[in-house]
Amino acid sequence: MSQPSQPPITLYTTAICPYCISAKNFLKSKGLSWTEVRVDTDPAERERMVERAGRTSVPQIFVGDVHVGGFDDMMALHRAGKFEPLLSGAGA
Repeated sequence: MSQPSQPPITLYTTAICPYCISAKNFLKSKGLSWTEVRVDTDPAERERMVERAGRTSVPQIFVGDVHVGGFDDMMALHRAGKFEPLLSGAGA
C-alpha cells in the first residue's frame, strides 16, 4: 500500500518576521518541506495571500488548499493533534 503524498505546504512570509522563522523551524523539526512565498518583495503575492487567507499578517500557512493560519494557529492545531492529519491529506 503506497503512502499518500503530503499536500504541499505554502508559507507566505517576510524577511524580518520572527513568527515566520519560528514556523519554518517547526516545519523543519518535523522533517517537512514547504514553498516559501516572500510577500515583502512581491506586492502581487501579498495581494494573493490576502485573497486566499483574508488576513494581512504573516506568516500565513496553507497545507494544500487548507488555510491553517499563522504560527500560533499552526501550533494550536499541532497541540490539538489536528495538524498532522492535515499532512496526510485529511481535512481540518
